[in-house]
This record gives sequence, C-alpha cells and structure tokens, in this order.
Amino acid sequence: MFEIPSVHPFNFAQLGYAIIDSEQLDQWLVFGRDAIGLHAEYLSEDTLSFRIDRHARRFLIQKGKAEDFTCLGFQIQDESSLKTILGILKKKKIEVRKGNGIEADLRGVGSFWQFSGPKGLKIEIFTDPILTNTPLTMLSEGFVTEEFGMGHVALVSKQPEKLVEFWMEIFGARISDFIEQKMSGVTLDITFLRMNPRHHSVAIAATRGLRMDPISKKIQHLNIEAKNLEDMTQAYHRCKQLGFEIAHGIGQHPNDQELSFYVITPSGFEFEVGWNPISVSESHWKQNTYKQISAWGHQPEISTKLSRWNEFRRGFFSLFRSEYVPF
Repeated sequence: MFEIPSVHPFNFAQLGYAIIDSEQLDQWLVFGRDAIGLHAEYLSEDTLSFRIDRHARRFLIQKGKAEDFTCLGFQIQDESSLKTILGILKKKKIEVRKGNGIEADLRGVGSFWQFSGPKGLKIEIFTDPILTNTPLTMLSEGFVTEEFGMGHVALVSKQPEKLVEFWMEIFGARISDFIEQKMSGVTLDITFLRMNPRHHSVAIAATRGLRMDPISKKIQHLNIEAKNLEDMTQAYHRCKQLGFEIAHGIGQHPNDQELSFYVITPSGFEFEVGWNPISVSESHWKQNTYKQISAWGHQPEISTKLSRWNEFRRGFFSLFRSEYVPF
C-alpha cells in the first residue's frame, strides 16, 4: 500500500527551516536562546530568528495569533529535482506560488516556491540557502545538520495513508520502519519516513480503527540533534530551571536509537532535543516494526490526568473536523 514508485532519485531533500506564528516572542527568546541554547537574533520587533549552523535562518518566530507552525521549508539539492517536484505538483493540480524577494530574504534563501501541504501547513521548497560565516553565539557546541537537514517533524493524521503518499510522491521519501504502541486503550501506528541519511525527516502517527487527532497543532513535535550528549542533557536541565514544562524526560527510542527529551514550547507544541541517532545505509537497511515508542525513559513530567483528559477531549472533537490533504 505504501510502496509508491518515485520518479526522481532518492536523497535530494532535507528539512531546511520552520516558520512559527506566536504572540510570545519574549518567551520564545528565553526558550530558544537560554533553554535550548540556540543562536538568537531579532530581525525586527515582530520577527525573531534562530540559527544552529551556517544557514542564515533555521527558525523564524513571527508575531501572529496562530501559536503554531505556518510553514516548513525543504531544501532541494538541485534545479533538476526542483523542476521534477514542480512538475508533479502541476500534474496533481496543486497551486504553487513563487515567493517574492522580500519573503525570500526573510527566509534566508535566494528563492522559494510555496504550496499547501498536509493539514493546511504551507510547504516551501528551495535550492539556494544563504550561508553565513557570522560566528554563532550558543550555549551548545552545535547541532548535526549538513546532509541530514535541520532535523525532523512528527504529525498526527486521520488520513495517514494519504500523508505517506504525499511525502513519498513529492519528496521521494522512503519508509524506514514502523512503531505500534498501545496508549490509554488506543493503539497508535507510526510510520517513519526518510529523505536522506537521517533515519526520518517526517513521522506520521495515527490512531488505529477510529481515526482521531488529539493534537491541536499542525506539527506534534519538531526535533533537532545535538552534537554531544552533554549539550542535550544540559538543555534538559536548563528547560526545567527556566520553568518550561517537560513533556517527556530523557529516554531512548528503539528504532533510531536516539537519546532525547521533549519540552513544551511557548506555543504549546513539543520540541525534541536528541543525540546520537543512527543514520541509514541504503544498501543494508531493512524495515522493522517496533512495539514500543521508547526502549526506556521518556516518562511524562506533566500532569498525566489533565493531559489525558485534554487529549481525549481534542480527540473526540476531531471526529467532526475535516483534515486537509493535498491529494
């Protein structure tokens, strides 16, 4: 069902940047700079930028009421792959808009193309990131990017098959593996998709049977990978000291073997800081299905009863809410 043939070669796309709307720029500054340890810069009184490497932009926090992701940018390796994607989108009759120069400058790219993706999230593609040699001022040694991209994102969907099809057809993604986890009487099925040597750039979760979406945000969590273990653990302690709620304490996933923790951002979605996940060797990789999300750890550190009630409430109301998928 998921093996959709790709018309373009593998390993040509990676997560490039994320844009978030929030009215809490001051809290985001504390979160990104002082808790996670990112390089922070105000581009204007309404726009906050975070860097983690030579890319001029990795995160943009813009003044807005959504308290959610508005855009995800994906870097495409060359013009040929870009033309292939634009051709697929045209064939699928998905409207594409080319960004203007001011918008491109804000994103730290030469040019970009935008279209509506899963759950109404704007997806942007570009080939020419602006790189800078301006030194980074961070509380960490650095983060793993390069050919792996900025990190990964996870979505919850009531139409997971269509979302998997979207990422495979448009971005040439391949399935790395699956996780099945029973939680609060509900079985959760998660599909992990890779676009490059990173174990997954996108994860898609769905409830088995009756499809619900208990997550109020377009993205359930975003992950970045610390270069060393101390940076990850120190970020965990800084988050706690600064009063940010820890969704899940330090633990390890069984499939990508990453050690990580999850913290609640000022906008309410989760942010995962990880360390030392495996990378995928295409010639030797075999899909597997795991029966638990965590091999150990990742214990909840927030009010479990309240959290479960809120998830149940959102899941119930999601039954009556439509979910946008591009095709």
